[in-house]
This record gives sequence, structure tokens and C-alpha cells, in this order.
Amino acid sequence: MADVNLKEITLIVGVVTACYWNSLFCGFVFDDVSAILDNKDLHPSTPLKTLFQNDFWGTPMSEERSHKSYRPLTVLTFRLNYLLSELKPMSYHLLNMVFHAVVSVIFLKVCKLFLDNKSSVIASLLFAVHPVHTEAVTGVVGRAELLSSIFFLAAFLSYTRSKGPDNSIVWTPVALTVFLVAVATLCKEQGITVVGICCVYEVFIAQGYTLPLLCTTAGQFLRGKGSIPFSMLQTLVKLIVLMFSTLLLVVIRVQVIQSQLPVFTRFDNPAAVSPTPTRQLTFNYLLPVNAWLLLNPSELCCDWTMGTIPLIESLLDIRNLATFTFFCVLGALGVFSLRYSGDSSKTVLMALCLMALPFIPASNLFFPVGFVVAERVLYVPSMGFCILVAHGWQKISTKSVCKKLSWICLSMVILTHSLKTFHRNWDWESEYTLFMSALKVNKNNAKLWNNVGHALENEKNFERALKYFVQATHVQPDDIGAHMNVGRTYKNLNRTKEAEESYMMAKSLMPQIIPGKKYAARIAPNHLNVYINLANLIRANESRLEEADQLYRQAISMRPDFKQAYISRGELLLKMNKPLKAKEAYLKALELDRNNADLWYNLAIVFIELKEPNEALKNFNRALELNPKHKLALFNSAILMQESGEVKLRPEARKRLLSYINEEPLDANGYFNLGMLAMDDKKDNEAEIWMKKAIKLQADFRSALFNLALLYSQTAKELKALPILEELLRYYPDHIKGLILKGDILMNQKKDILGAKKCFEKILEMDPSNVQGKHNLCVVYFEEKDLLKAERCLVETLALAPHEEYIQRHLNIVRDKISSSGFVEQPMLPTSKTSGVEGDKIPAESVKEIRDESRQTQIVKTSDNKSPSKSNKQLGKNRDKETPHKTAKDIKEIEKKRVAALKRLEEIERILNGE
Repeated sequence: MADVNLKEITLIVGVVTACYWNSLFCGFVFDDVSAILDNKDLHPSTPLKTLFQNDFWGTPMSEERSHKSYRPLTVLTFRLNYLLSELKPMSYHLLNMVFHAVVSVIFLKVCKLFLDNKSSVIASLLFAVHPVHTEAVTGVVGRAELLSSIFFLAAFLSYTRSKGPDNSIVWTPVALTVFLVAVATLCKEQGITVVGICCVYEVFIAQGYTLPLLCTTAGQFLRGKGSIPFSMLQTLVKLIVLMFSTLLLVVIRVQVIQSQLPVFTRFDNPAAVSPTPTRQLTFNYLLPVNAWLLLNPSELCCDWTMGTIPLIESLLDIRNLATFTFFCVLGALGVFSLRYSGDSSKTVLMALCLMALPFIPASNLFFPVGFVVAERVLYVPSMGFCILVAHGWQKISTKSVCKKLSWICLSMVILTHSLKTFHRNWDWESEYTLFMSALKVNKNNAKLWNNVGHALENEKNFERALKYFVQATHVQPDDIGAHMNVGRTYKNLNRTKEAEESYMMAKSLMPQIIPGKKYAARIAPNHLNVYINLANLIRANESRLEEADQLYRQAISMRPDFKQAYISRGELLLKMNKPLKAKEAYLKALELDRNNADLWYNLAIVFIELKEPNEALKNFNRALELNPKHKLALFNSAILMQESGEVKLRPEARKRLLSYINEEPLDANGYFNLGMLAMDDKKDNEAEIWMKKAIKLQADFRSALFNLALLYSQTAKELKALPILEELLRYYPDHIKGLILKGDILMNQKKDILGAKKCFEKILEMDPSNVQGKHNLCVVYFEEKDLLKAERCLVETLALAPHEEYIQRHLNIVRDKISSSGFVEQPMLPTSKTSGVEGDKIPAESVKEIRDESRQTQIVKTSDNKSPSKSNKQLGKNRDKETPHKTAKDIKEIEKKRVAALKRLEEIERILNGE
């Protein structure tokens, strides 16, 4: 085995860098979104053991919606990228480029087993620049191919060292081979196929057998005319050990997927569900299609599913000629390589093995796959193709007549492939550029139209997205996902009628339940989200809540393990004021997924509705244990601690609010509630700072404006409160408490009786029965020396609140003034007992409670190519509310307010007495 020198390594690495440097500027596209952006297994908070329990996309292997693609070592490298740069795509693309260079160098070493140095370098260069590899290299999820190929080739190289002197067995390389095969398989499933290549190498290359010789030896042994040679017995022992180890790996792999194959729809692989002979004819035709992509990679497409390649339904289909030609060429090469013992036949045989064996898992030979054609699965088979091309070039270039022409042709191929690869990388810059490039190649794939729509939808360009989604329904009228996408886009455009019609169309395309047949096995799990999306749409109408609940229950009846249906139904039941049933729904969802922080959060909201704050806090804490950065759990648990009135919980509440604003630095609610917490702790300066930050972020933040003004008024800074109140009333002219506070400051601090009067009169215009506003207006009349008007005003006020002792006392004062001034005395109203309730005291607005609209739920954004449970959306922001909260825990605060109210009454009485 010739070694690879530094010049060759430098050449290969330089060519790879030249072809793929622009991939560093591409983003996360297509499957990268599910595997990287939405995959929680990348986060440091996720235990490492979870990587070995979930599939490539972060879905538990035990769930039916899992793709059963078990690649934990690949995910581990993604996690390493996340630790280094989180979700910045450049580092992910850089590592892919490095891995491709490593594969190309190792492949050069493999080539030198069968080719001369010059041909080996050519094969390696052709492999390095081949455009069909852009999906595996530039697409981040293609790392599974890259990593698997590294260990695939390393395992093969290790096995080539297992033959010792005198044909003896060297067991260390064999053991290392088994280990590397296992590692390759944990990177991607096709890694296990290297065992077949090792077997072929052992029999036909290492031992030098040909097929006729093997047949002759076997025939003689069966007829009893000879014995098996010792060298062949050693070969059999080695192969048996290798095959037994491989079988063990297969058994373990089957156990990992729990003996379940993934569920695909007919849209993913139409031929897989077609009858005979359509299925066989189409599957056979896909082989020359893949070979053509290697031979002529001029038209590449990121998605070959659905209607990309029409089914072959007849033997008279002209495309069968391509299949026939392909098998003729393959058969001829196979016969040549197996029949003859020369170096050329050995090279052809190993090239054919590298092309065929790694492709078997994607060939639909043993089980259906979830695609029609996928360029990335050609990464390893292309190695065999490159060896064949280099070997053919070697044969041609040795002839003096063709030598110059062969060099010219080879140079043109490598140059054009390099330029095509470089240009193709830009297609992967964004989802829009990727899918638009695919539509240039193939307009019969509804998924591509859908995906362009998704790209535009992510940019909030709903009108253009709708056109692509509608076109998808025209290309594939029975595509459930396309109709769901149309419905969702109509909903985003607030065209609810059209949205409902589209969802109903999608629902009508769902297969009918067949008695005795498992429903879940006949449809993609994400298509059931049509019930969720339709229910989410119609529940906006209060009169259709029961209808929405029926849809959720229908989805659950079809799939009792449909977690999303329980989550959405629980949210609806809360809206229907059925917290106990909502609790049951969330508990059922938790049985299916106890590691879902959002579910624990939602259950906490249910306990708040059930007036069980302690249980709510426990569930908030559970959510934060699973996800310490769960923003809504941080926020609402802090507010719940604050509302509890327990001083010992305030430091933790403050800590969580600080964590919240660190996660959501642009949300004014976090700063506002920190301000309210500081007010509770009598930290007035700190409260002022937080309130100002909230107002800076949200200038019309009603509660922040009012409470800042109230803070100034309580700290003898009434004049600073006035401009804040002016700003408040500019945004909210009907803010009664703001008007009362402004009128109070104008009357007592500014001595602006007229301004105060306007405030109180405006209150009564909006709420004629407002006792506080009317009483203060009576005081204004008294200040204006209009005693009769003040008296009538107080009489009317007393009629509104006959048990308020202070109003009666003030009325008596006014009547005394009238009597002493010679006015006719008005009839006296009966006195009432003093209730002890504060009079014109202005309580602070209560905005610190947990709000229903801030619940965390999972709104499913479903398409035929996206994982349905990857996007968690917040139903609403934490808006301020003015809902007073007077519970038993607030008794001490109420007492303080009563004392302050009595002091305020004394001030008013001094005014009325003319002091």
C-alpha cells in the first residue's frame, strides 16, 4: 500500500477549499432546520444519554413519528458545534468542509490499493469536486454521510491489513475493523455495508479467487473428490467472525428501532405503495437515474419525492430501455470482474462493490425508504464511480494516440465539475434560493412549491407564499399538507372563511378509518394536525368552542398517543373555563412526554386557574428544571412568588425576573414587574429605574406609566408625577385612576382647582356612579365657595355610597357652613355607620397577577416536509391588567392603606373646615 505524501494531501485539501469556501456563507436550510435549529439534543441542558435514545432529528426512537434514523455520533458533532458557536451556521459548514477533505484524502489512500499513483490522485480529485456531493457537504445534515464515510474507509483500510505472512490471520485489524464498522453505523446506517466490501476484498483480491475457481472448488468438495484448501478455511473463519459481528450489530440496531420501520406516506415514495409491476419497474428505473446523476450532474435537485419521477406503469414505457441498458452494462462489468484474475478486473470489481453495496439501504430492496432519489446517498457510491473513471482514463491515456486528448478531456471534466460545485453551493444559501433552484429542474413536485411558500412565509410575505401553496395543490390535488398550508396562509391573511374551507378540504382527503386496522400506520402522523389547525381556527369564535373540542377529541380517538391534541385541547378547556378537564388533558400528555417543559408550564397555568398557587409553583419549578431558560416559566413563576406575599420568596422572584430580561431584553413587562417588586421592597430608587426602562421600551405601557406616577406621588415627588400622568392620559384618555391621581395633585399641590375639576368631571362622564370621582368633585365645589352645589353633590354621592361615614361627615360640615352663612338649611339625610373603608384613596394598579393569555402552548405549523412539533409559539404577550387582587394574604397591606386613607381624610376635612 503506497503512502499518501504531503504534496498530494495539500493538492486535495486545496481543491476542496477552492470548491467549497463559499459554502461557509450559507445558512441552515431544508432538513437542517429540523436537525439543527429545532433539535433540543444539541443544547447543553439536554443530558448526553438522550442523544442515544432519540433519532437524528431529536425524536424519541420509541415514537411512531420517529424516522428511526439512529445517528448519535453525528448529533454529538452538532452538539460540539453548538458549544462553540451555538446556532451560527459558519462553524457547522466549516466542519463539514474539513470532513469532506479528510474523506477525500483517505479515499486517495484506498485508491492506491487498486490504481497507480497518478490515477489515484485523479480519482480522488474527481471525488473531491463532484457536484453531486454538494448536498452532503454544503447541507449540514449531510455530515452523517461524511462522518460515516471516514470510518467506512478506515474500517476497510484496517481490514486490508488482516492478512499476515503465509496467509495467516492478523486478528487486531479484524477487531479494529469491527469497531470502526460500529462507529460508522452510529454515524449513519449505511456504514455497515463496508462489511460486504471487506468480504469481497478478502475472497477476490486478498485470496485471488475468481468465480469459476470458486465454483470448481465447491463442486469438487460437494462431489467428494477433494477437500477445502487450508487457505480457504482460514478465509472462511475470518469471514464468519466478521459476519457474526455484523449480525450482532444488526440485531442491536433492530432493537434500537424497536422492530418498527418508520411510517412514510405515498407522497414520500409513491412507488413503494404501488401495485406490481409498477413498483418493480419504477424501483429498477431509479438505478439508472442515480447512475446518470453521477455521470452527468448538470441538473441537481434537493428533493426528488412526490411526482418528480412519474411511475412506470407499463412494460411498454420507453424508460425501460434505460433500465435494460443499465443492467446490461452492469452485468458485463460484473462478469468481467468476477471471471478474470487480472489487476484490471480486480479494480473494476472493487469499484462496482463501492458503487452497489453502500447503495443497497437506499435502493428499496429490503425496505421502503422515505425518498425517491437523494443525492446525498450517492456520496459513497460515487467513490466506485470515480475509481472506474480513473481506471478507464488510465487505460486510454496509455495509448499514444489518445494520450493528449485524454488529458484535455480529464482537465475539462474536473474544471467544469469544480465550477458547477462552486455555483451549486450558492443554491444552499437560503431556503428560498435552494427551492427556487429545484423548481428550475422539476416543476412536478408539489413539495418544492410548498417549500418555496414556506420560505416566503418565514419572511412574512404571505401573499406570494399563498400563490406557491395554491400551485402545490394544483400539481398534487390530493396533497393534504398543501391544503393545510393554504389554510394556514389564509389564516395569516385574516381570511378565515377561505382558511376554514382549505382545512376542510384537507380533512376530506384523510383516509377513512377501516374497522380493525390501525389508523396510525396508514397516514403520516403530521397530517393529523389538520384537526388541530382547524380547531385552532374555529375556536376563535366563542360559539364554536364545542365544535373545536370535538375535533381535538376526534384526533385523539385516531391516535391515543397524539400528544399535540392533548396540549391543544387542554388550552381550549381552560378557555371554556373547565380547568379540571384541562388538567386531565395535560396529565395525559405528560404520560406521553414527561420531559416536556412546556407541558409542565401549562399544567402550572391550570393550577392557577384552580386557585392552587403552591401546586402551580411546583410545576413552574419542574418546567425550569427541564429548561432553565424557559422564558414564560421564569416570568410567571416570579410573578406568582411576588403575589404570594412571602418575603422570603422575593429574592428568587427577582432572580428569575432578571433571568427573564436576559432572555427577553426587549420585553417591557420584565422590567415593569421588577419595578413592582422593588416597590414591594420599598426600594423606591430601584423601582423608578426599572419603570423608566419599561417605558423606554414601550412608551404606551399603561401600568408602568401609572405606577411610576404613583411612586412619585407616594415619595413626595408629586410634580414629577404630573408629566408622567399627562403621557398616560395622552395614550389612555379614559384612565380613571390616572385622572383621579392627576386631579388630586392639581388640587393639593398645584392649587389648580379648575384643572382638577376637569379631571373629576371627565371621570363622571365616563362613569357617573364613580364615588371617588364624584366625592372629589364635591370638594372642588367647596373650594370654589359654591356651598349649595357642594351640598347637592355630597347628597348625590351619599346616595351612591350610603354607608360611607366620611361622606356623611363631610356633608354635615358643608351644611354647618351653609347654616352659619344664612342659607336655608337642607333636609338632613339619615346618618350611616362608618364602614372604615378608605375614601378617596387611590390604590396602586394590580398588574402582577398570572395572566391566561401568557400560557405556553404548541401551535403546530404543519407542512408535508416539516416536523409538526418543532415550533412552540406564545399565545400572547404579558400585557398589563388593572385587576385588583385582595386576598387574605394582602391583609397587612390593606391595613397600611387604611391608615393612609384616614390621614388623607383628615386632610380633606381640614380643607372643608377652612383650616
